[in-house]
Amino acid sequence: MSNEKVKQAPKYVVGSKQAAKALKRDEVKELLIASDAELKLKNELIELAKEKGVPVKKATSMKELGKAFGINVGAAAVAILH
Repeated sequence: MSNEKVKQAPKYVVGSKQAAKALKRDEVKELLIASDAELKLKNELIELAKEKGVPVKKATSMKELGKAFGINVGAAAVAILH
């Protein structure tokens, strides 16, 4: 996860629940998912993103994704908003 991606994303939500809510509201332009997130959770988010036509990118780890977006714990997903 590059810091450049974070700088280009002024509006985002962190966490799988918040990402799912934003996807359902059609507010997401890109979804980032940690490779080490729970498989069931990843599959549910990826399926929802496909239904909404939202591109999905994979991050190396939950720890890396959380750190990139300024939180001190891991994050399974981050939704970049429109």
